[in-house]
Amino acid sequence: MASHPKVVVVGSYVQDLTWHCEGFPHPGETTVGVFRTGPGGKGSNQAIAAGRAGVDTLFVGAVGRDAFAAEARSFYRAEKIACKLAAKPASPTGTAAILVSATGQNEIVVALGASDHLKKSDVPAAAIKHARVVVSQLESNLATAQYVLKSARKAGVTTVLNPAPMRTGFQANLLKHVDILIPNETEFTALVNLLAGSGQRDFTEEILKKLPDDGLQVLCRKIGVPVVIVTLGSRGCFVSQPESHCLIPAFTGIKVVDTTGAGDAFVGGFAAGLVKFAGDIVRAARFGTAVAALSVTKFGTAPSMPRAPEIARFLRARR
Repeated sequence: MASHPKVVVVGSYVQDLTWHCEGFPHPGETTVGVFRTGPGGKGSNQAIAAGRAGVDTLFVGAVGRDAFAAEARSFYRAEKIACKLAAKPASPTGTAAILVSATGQNEIVVALGASDHLKKSDVPAAAIKHARVVVSQLESNLATAQYVLKSARKAGVTTVLNPAPMRTGFQANLLKHVDILIPNETEFTALVNLLAGSGQRDFTEEILKKLPDDGLQVLCRKIGVPVVIVTLGSRGCFVSQPESHCLIPAFTGIKVVDTTGAGDAFVGGFAAGLVKFAGDIVRAARFGTAVAALSVTKFGTAPSMPRAPEIARFLRARR
C-alpha cells in the first residue's frame, strides 16, 4: 500500500449476484437467465476504477466474516490495490441482486449488510488527511460518510460525493462538505425536489431531459456545491462550475453489453483524472466518460473497469 494514496474511496463493498436475461420479468412472471457473481458495491467499484486507471488508491469499507468477505480480500490482493476492510461479525457482507437485460439495461436491489455498519474509527485519518481526492457515496453508513467528507474538507482535500443511492436518511447538510457532486439523472431529480433553495417540488427526469444547458446550469447552481456533474447516460455528462458549464458528449460506436457499474466507472475515472490532470475538472470528466464507455463493453461491475493502457489507447483512437 502506498504510504499516502492519492485517491481514497470510502464506501460499500457488496457481492454482485447477477442474472442476465432476455428481458425483465413482469410481476408474477418467471424468466430463465444466466447467473454470474463477482465483486461489486459502489465504493469498491469506484476504487477499482481509479486504481486500474493508474492512480494510487485506497478503498475503505466493511465486510462480514463469510465467503464473500474472503473473495473481496482475494480480489484486492490480485488487483494490487490497497484496501482496509473492517470485519463486522454480526453482519453479512453486503449483496446486490442485479438483473441485466439483453440490451444491457439493469435493475438492482442492494442489501447493505456490513457496509451499513462502517464506523468512523474504521477510517484511517492519516490517509484522508494526505489524499488528493476523497470519494464517498450513500451506499454505506451515512454518519461515517459525513465524517469522512467533513474531515477531508477540513484538511484541504478535494471531496467528491456520488449521492447514490438516494436514501430516506439523506440529510441536505451533508452537501456543505462537498466540493464536487456527481449525481445521475434520477439522483439529480431527487435532489432538486428535496432542496428548498431549488424552488422546485415537482421536477421530473422528463423535464430534465428537455432542459436547455442554461436552464440546467441555473438548477445546478442552486444546489450550493461548487462543482456539479450530472451524468446523463448515453447523452454524456453536464459539468456545472460557478462561472461556466459544458456538456461532454458520450462516446459513440460503443457495443453496450452491460451498463451496470457505468456510473461508478465514471466517478472512479473522474477521481483518477483529477489527480492525473492537476485538478482540471473538464479534462477529468472527459477521462471519466472514457472509463465509463469502456466499462459497458464488458460484463460485471468491478471486473469491467478498464486499465490504464486500454484507456490510453481508446482516447488516442478517439482524438
